[in-house]
Amino acid sequence: MNIINKKRQLFLCKSFATGLFILMAVLFFALTILQKNNPSHWIGYIRAFSEAAMVGALADWFAVTALFHYPLGLKIPHTNIIENSKEKIGDNLGNFVVENFLSPENIRPYIQKLNLSKFAGEWLSNERNQNNLVKEISNILLNIINKLEDETVVNFIGNKAKDFAKDIKIQKLVGNGLQYLIEKNDHQKLITSLSSQIKNYVLQNQNMVKERVKKESFSLIPKFVDDALANKITAGLSDYFREVEENEDHPLRDEISNKILEFSKDIQENEKWEADFQHLKDGLLNPEKINNYAFDIWNNIKKNLVEELSHDNSTLKRYVAKNVQEFALNLQSDEVLQQKIDGWIRLTAYKYILKNTHQFGDLISSTVGNWQGKELSEKLELEVGKDLQFIRVNGTLVGGLVGLIIYTISTFLT
Repeated sequence: MNIINKKRQLFLCKSFATGLFILMAVLFFALTILQKNNPSHWIGYIRAFSEAAMVGALADWFAVTALFHYPLGLKIPHTNIIENSKEKIGDNLGNFVVENFLSPENIRPYIQKLNLSKFAGEWLSNERNQNNLVKEISNILLNIINKLEDETVVNFIGNKAKDFAKDIKIQKLVGNGLQYLIEKNDHQKLITSLSSQIKNYVLQNQNMVKERVKKESFSLIPKFVDDALANKITAGLSDYFREVEENEDHPLRDEISNKILEFSKDIQENEKWEADFQHLKDGLLNPEKINNYAFDIWNNIKKNLVEELSHDNSTLKRYVAKNVQEFALNLQSDEVLQQKIDGWIRLTAYKYILKNTHQFGDLISSTVGNWQGKELSEKLELEVGKDLQFIRVNGTLVGGLVGLIIYTISTFLT
């Protein structure tokens, strides 16, 4: 119901109550005049009713009016109660809401009814909603990226990189990396690959081996002897590296592993390596180069993100849409996931509400307290004033009946 209708109804109810008072007043004065010339008993009964009704109407009019205004503009004590007590009303109203509506016992049943996962799953299963969600996420991210100041982001990346570079120990990093590689036995793949490549290289370059043998041999040795020797060397080398490639327990593998371990320890303990790595670090990770790296990194990231987020059928958007679809399907079919999400939402909502109940009370109190007193009176009068006018009507009728009863009893007793 809008304010105009509320004002109209309040005016009609006030007019009705006031009209009833005027009717009683007119009836009282008319019967008082009539009673002087007409001794009929019925006139006294009606006059008594109208007199008491008029008094009851005036008393209730004063009581109702004193809630919202000064009666007849007279600043009588304990009148215009709402305007003069708005701070107290706000505090009491806030405390009332918190104590009676936001108590753990009252909010728990409503929290337990929360079942947002199912609703979210059904909503996300709609293709149109999925597209709208991906579009909105993209627009939000694009807006954030465009509003970011490039210089600020570059400085942030550069400062973090400088802090990292300051603390990083390349010597320890490389040494521990090699040691970790050995412990996980991942270097065996590298040995296998290298053995295969060496084997193939030897076989593919057999003529080169022959030329080297011929070059290093005496001129008196026949060519067929050199060729046979070259073939033996080629076959021997290729067979040897084939064995290394195919045999995981080949002695060469253990020897290589031991050499790598020795090398990793030497890197970590030898001061020469420390100086070499520090020199390398100073060259690669000096502040100027780090700033350049940060600038290039941010520009590439920003460019790629803007392109991906701007095009409807980009790889990033397809990836997000695919994950949204999978998440929607899981929300609909995975009861364990539903229970986890709903449980988390319920627990979070319950804790948040209980933790901030005083803020709800403060909000109500401050809102009411910030209203102008007259404004608060007008708002409340629009809401409850219509019903209060019936107090005036009831006061008129009840007052009249009480007056009639008193007059009847006194008539019989005299």
